[in-house]
Amino acid sequence: MSTKKLKQMLLKLPGLNLPERSEYVAWAQIVELTGITTSGVTELIELGWLEPSRTSADEYLFPCRDVYRIQKLMRLCKDLEITATGGSIIVDLMERIEELEREVEDLQRHL
Repeated sequence: MSTKKLKQMLLKLPGLNLPERSEYVAWAQIVELTGITTSGVTELIELGWLEPSRTSADEYLFPCRDVYRIQKLMRLCKDLEITATGGSIIVDLMERIEELEREVEDLQRHL
């Protein structure tokens, strides 16, 4: 799912109450959009895999991109019957591969 489509989907949620240009979602929206448990979110934060920002009211805000990452993580954990730690490593590696593929494409365009 593209970031643009994800943002559009997030803005249509009732009760979201975020400015249109926001790049972040709140804790409740992460749980609602991904189906992850609150303890699962806490575990991912403790692992350092999620690094949310904190508001002045001491609430967490997550980049919209984390919704997609968590969905991917949960799908991997379910399909492969692995822990969140193992799944997070796989997601990180997949993201690194995608980044390297983009770099290779950029280099090929410059040749």
